[in-house]
Amino acid sequence: MLEPVNISLESLNLSTLTPMLIPIIGALVILCIDLIKGGLNKSLYVMLSLLFLLMDFGSLVDFAQLFSQNGTMMGFFDVMLIDGLAIIGQLIIVVSSMLFIPLSLTSKRFHEYAYPEFYALFLFMIAGFQFMVATDNLILIFVGLELASLALYTLIALHNRNKSFEAAIKYFTMGALAAGFFSFGAMILYALTGSIEINQISAVLAADGYSNIGFVLVAVTFLLASFGFKLSLIPFHAWTPDVYEGSSAALAGYMSIVPKIAAFVVAMRLFEFLVHSNVIWLETILYILVVLTMTLANIWALVQSDVKRMLAYSSISHAGFVMAAILIGTTQANSALFLYWVLFAFSNLGAFAMLWVNRQKVLIAGQDSDHPFEKFAGLIHTMPTAAAIMGLFMLSLAGLPPFGVFWGKMYMIGSAVSGGYTVLALIMALNSAIAAYYYLKLIVFMFMKEPIYQTDKAIHMVNASMPLKTIIGFATVITIFSVFIVSPLMEFITALVYNSGY
Repeated sequence: MLEPVNISLESLNLSTLTPMLIPIIGALVILCIDLIKGGLNKSLYVMLSLLFLLMDFGSLVDFAQLFSQNGTMMGFFDVMLIDGLAIIGQLIIVVSSMLFIPLSLTSKRFHEYAYPEFYALFLFMIAGFQFMVATDNLILIFVGLELASLALYTLIALHNRNKSFEAAIKYFTMGALAAGFFSFGAMILYALTGSIEINQISAVLAADGYSNIGFVLVAVTFLLASFGFKLSLIPFHAWTPDVYEGSSAALAGYMSIVPKIAAFVVAMRLFEFLVHSNVIWLETILYILVVLTMTLANIWALVQSDVKRMLAYSSISHAGFVMAAILIGTTQANSALFLYWVLFAFSNLGAFAMLWVNRQKVLIAGQDSDHPFEKFAGLIHTMPTAAAIMGLFMLSLAGLPPFGVFWGKMYMIGSAVSGGYTVLALIMALNSAIAAYYYLKLIVFMFMKEPIYQTDKAIHMVNASMPLKTIIGFATVITIFSVFIVSPLMEFITALVYNSGY
């Protein structure tokens, strides 16, 4: 007869669950308030969401201080893993979410923001992404992935347009396929090693000398396909432009940032130990994926006639650019990944938010999309401030100095050169030059062409509300003055990454 095992609460270290429990509790509070008293103004739910996100942010800051003193922390039967990657990833997730949620106050026309369920689902989604990055347990990664994905599918569908339903169904279908691939890959690794923890899997495979390399490669193929869908890597990208187009502009911008940083952290944990073990096949496949994603996405972006679809292909290209860090696999490259994504988050979310500034109620005759380039023609004459800010975000995304994303590109290319990937660094620089063309194309329309839809009443030029002005203004300031924060930010990131052993 088995003896009962006494487990103390102290040994479980339940505090490691705090950052995830805060948004979950927040979501449940919002749902309970709606049950008790329905029909309340959405501003209450926005403020509650921000309050719980601020509490989440505070708990992460406390963990960052503890990590600097005590190192990596395990908790809840060693399922939770709080290391530098987990802390940085969660900080990016929470801060990006704090930038997004006030945008729901900007328009009465988007009815989904009036539903308390929107904010509850949003907080559940954040918790799912946080579970993904704060563990190396494949089952918990899967649970977090599905929690976040199921909430996100519903958030897209709540936009309640034909394209939104289509986008949600496409995203659900691709997400289900990606989940299946992840399950098969994880199952094979468990069969080979008897473990579902990435660090233990790495140790067992290394001790065995990778004698079952054939099965390992099959597992990695499934996992790579799964993360290829989540990161929109070519050839798993086809859903991305359609889903972004069917979502509201702000949610599309959010989707280009937060789900991907969670996937990057998991991919870093999962693939880098294989790259360091000289699994040449994986290194070659990653190299091909990175180059194809950067290059083909840029080429497709060149021929787009809709600004939102152009930004969708642009985000695919940026994801390929950043994926190079996992191929390079050095501490410098991993630190550059997080720096790049922080700076990209402000510029890209700002660019998508600017699409709201001249949104339309209905499409006019001959117009087949919401945001054609022609709609921005002569914007400098009708909305000069909006034109200047949008142009600034385009210059930053193009990687022109001294704006935000430029510094991310410089650190990333520098890490490629330092890691011995000189040819890859040249390809990255060439792709940055190609990308500049389609970003400058929008600037040409805004500053050098005459307004086309100036007198058409279908165009709904709006005076940005205070929350929208605040978010766009904050993103603009960070983008312009990023040179002053790059060095301290890089020091903070490098300290966390280096102490995590990556």
